[in-house]
Amino acid sequence: MTTEELVAQIRLKESFLCIGLDTNLEKIPSHLLKEEDPIFEFNKAIIDATHHLCVAYKPNIAFYEAYGIKGWIALDKTIKYLNANYPELYTIADAKRGDIGNTSTRYAKAFFEDMEFDSVTIAPYMGKDSVEPFLAFKNKHTILLALTSNKGAYDFQTKLIDGKELYKEVLETSKTYDNSENLMYVVGATKASFLSEIRTIVPNNFLLVPGVGAQGGSLEEVYKYGANKQIGLLVNSSRGIIYASNGNNFTEEAAKSALQLQEQMKKLMS
Repeated sequence: MTTEELVAQIRLKESFLCIGLDTNLEKIPSHLLKEEDPIFEFNKAIIDATHHLCVAYKPNIAFYEAYGIKGWIALDKTIKYLNANYPELYTIADAKRGDIGNTSTRYAKAFFEDMEFDSVTIAPYMGKDSVEPFLAFKNKHTILLALTSNKGAYDFQTKLIDGKELYKEVLETSKTYDNSENLMYVVGATKASFLSEIRTIVPNNFLLVPGVGAQGGSLEEVYKYGANKQIGLLVNSSRGIIYASNGNNFTEEAAKSALQLQEQMKKLMS
């Protein structure tokens, strides 16, 4: 999916909501555990109930890897279901990969060609030759971790290197990479106060913003300081939507939670 197509969906739905599919068998409704593939059945139900309220879905790959081959099969079925039934929706493989040369190319082929995700999250610590193999894929996006929402982000990301915070160095250096127009960046909603400065460095790139909802980030602040002319935001909510209920009404409650965020987004965009 191109950036222009993503922006069109945001305008059409008046939403920049991304729903995280962090599916945990210990948290899904117990009646689904009787299904042959409970992970996929849960995902399918959530997607069918919320697709009209969001523009993107983001499976966290760790939640699938944890279940071995069954988890990978469920992930594959989920992305195939999305691409077949809701091709207008943007998909993110939250994999946080990143390695040198041929290894990064293989990661990219796995998520972009085999599973046909639109984007993948990447840890930039190993530098240019670990990122550019992902950027080489046409109409695909590479989402670099810039300033994350967790407490440990302050261990390294905000430390000064020659008088400049490390996350700023990541942002500025990544702009020199081949096909850098295909970059997006992860910026946590709990770091909303940093967004103004981030926008001076990457004014046109999309930001994937986790941390709204269960982690306490403010949607209003994220929009105020992070939105650009194209909106330029994908605000992710996972637990607050998909686990709004663990009863038989889980789809209805998930839709209600997604609608609340979508309505807030619509108001901000108006």
